Amino acid sequence: MYEQISEQTLYLMFYAVVAAMSMIACCYLLFRRGNAFAPDITSPVRLRQWTAAFFAAIALCHLWYLPTYFLSSSSDMAQGYRIAALFDSMTVIPLTIVVLLAMLQDRKRPLWPAFVMAAPLAVGAAWCIASHSEDLLPMLFVYFLLMWLGVIIYMVCAIRQYGRWLRDNYADLEHKEIRQGFVVMAIFFLVYAIYSLDSGELIYEYATEVFNIVLICYLLWRVETLSDLSIPTLSDKSIAVDDLSLSIRNKIGSLLKQHCEEPQLYLQYDISISQLAKKIGINRSYLSKHFALQGITYNAYINGLRIQHFINLYHEAVVNHQPVTAQQLAYESGFRSYSTFSAAFKHVIGMTATEWMRLSEK
Repeated sequence: MYEQISEQTLYLMFYAVVAAMSMIACCYLLFRRGNAFAPDITSPVRLRQWTAAFFAAIALCHLWYLPTYFLSSSSDMAQGYRIAALFDSMTVIPLTIVVLLAMLQDRKRPLWPAFVMAAPLAVGAAWCIASHSEDLLPMLFVYFLLMWLGVIIYMVCAIRQYGRWLRDNYADLEHKEIRQGFVVMAIFFLVYAIYSLDSGELIYEYATEVFNIVLICYLLWRVETLSDLSIPTLSDKSIAVDDLSLSIRNKIGSLLKQHCEEPQLYLQYDISISQLAKKIGINRSYLSKHFALQGITYNAYINGLRIQHFINLYHEAVVNHQPVTAQQLAYESGFRSYSTFSAAFKHVIGMTATEWMRLSEK
């Protein structure tokens, strides 16, 4: 008996620590102005606020599950879990979806559907509380799985669309891509699955809290290292590719050569298509359609110029008998990440930079 009480006390201490971590993370995102993880990055305000709300919900979740650990009657415990599940359905579950949607910055998506999707879970939990019955639980669990399947399918399509938007608007994709959002989904799903499979053993409870810690750390890192990509919305979206006359297309080509290629503007880190359009004095939509007519994205255009710059620098170094490395030349060619350079180089040239350099020496 003494060992059981000690184990439960130890767990409740751990339980309280995780709840406190959630509240600290919430306050950090709401009130800290700077960025502790990546000082040179400004994260999206919308994402910070909704993630803070999610952390607050996690802390409150610990609060409304707490009474169940002090109830001795099995019927009272079951009712306590139903009440906690009702609160989860109104807060934690919809906020999970909201945080994932807020990571997408290609457009401001409405967030209310997340709460609508979670509404049947809340209604079902309320019915279980009122009737003191668990007859609906299997149906609610199936609905929960189907709901998450729908969210995953939607996010797969949305992230692919988001990736295309990034490549159409930005030269550098570091701190912008959100494929890691699938990691968040996996963690959430595991946490909820553990709750649903909870057999009353402390091992399940400890596992859940460990997942919560991982989730808090991951989301903090993700929010802090994701750049704010707020850009002006296009005012002339109706412009079609076919609307670009040959004279305008030729003009854009010459302007790009004059203002981007010859002065090596492509070496500027993180220059967006909006900034380039302003620099050369052309409508941003026309510039975007120009790249579409070439069958490339803006990102591919800039990376192509940078890789050609890399090749030129390498040939100059060989002629002057200067020892160089691929990483050094990649940074001098406008890339901030060597992994990004390696992927771009292999995509354009068909082999890695080191393989190309070895073949060029022969």
